[in-house]
Amino acid sequence: MRRSGRLGLRAAAIAALAVALVAGCGSAPEETRDASVVNRAAKTKKLTIGIAYDQPGLSERVGEGKIEGFDVDVAEYVARELGVQADNITWKESRAGEREKAIMDGSVDLVVTTFSITEDRKTRIAFAGPYFIAGQGLLVRMTTNDITGPESLNGKKLCTVPNTTSAQTIKDRFAKGTQLVEYFRYSECISALLLGNVDAVTTDDVILAGYAAQNPELLKVVGKPFNPERYGIGLAKDDVSGKGKVNSAIEKMISSGEWKKSLDKHVGPSGYPVPTPPEVNER
Repeated sequence: MRRSGRLGLRAAAIAALAVALVAGCGSAPEETRDASVVNRAAKTKKLTIGIAYDQPGLSERVGEGKIEGFDVDVAEYVARELGVQADNITWKESRAGEREKAIMDGSVDLVVTTFSITEDRKTRIAFAGPYFIAGQGLLVRMTTNDITGPESLNGKKLCTVPNTTSAQTIKDRFAKGTQLVEYFRYSECISALLLGNVDAVTTDDVILAGYAAQNPELLKVVGKPFNPERYGIGLAKDDVSGKGKVNSAIEKMISSGEWKKSLDKHVGPSGYPVPTPPEVNER
């Protein structure tokens, strides 16, 4: 009787485990339905968006819990089109080297931070957009006269941040003798430039224009823009419906005039010429 009772309990436990496994399998379709940022936004009315904290005119932290700039406006417009108000956005700093990982591990829903669309990145994540097209540029000290473009950087120290392509592009295509120096943030590159520890900083010209505007007597952008960069909004690789919805939101922001209004407000004061809107062609 005792042995029979133990066998009965064991059988019951196995049966309960089997039921749990079946129930777990049955929940998979629900997880799949919520895999899209569209469904998550509709269900929770909240979004977590990765953004930069140190890019003047684009996305800069100006107070505790407050950031502003063109990228911020784009992110908030897209969020509203997904049914999420600005107050329900959780902003998360996404440095250049962390953006893809944040999307892939689900710690953010979207990344809106001067994120250039490349074929390599598209093997791991998806992009909507582009919502802006910039050119690569160079920032130097106001007293520097021997750096006039990427070809004049041989033997010079050029600052960059990890997992970006701008500085390596210069070394590969224009000046093989360039010495690359890395810092975690562009704001740290700017500090190094002001202190004389590097000779130039390279990234997208619209970013550099913002830093030059903050230090008009000390820094200047030199040369003509080169190597066009198409900014996209990063999201999960297989989120087809999310990509379509975000593309529609970008198109609506452009056609409504809000796109140009935001650029005029946040980027225009730097003297950067506001370009014509891009064609949203990431499908």
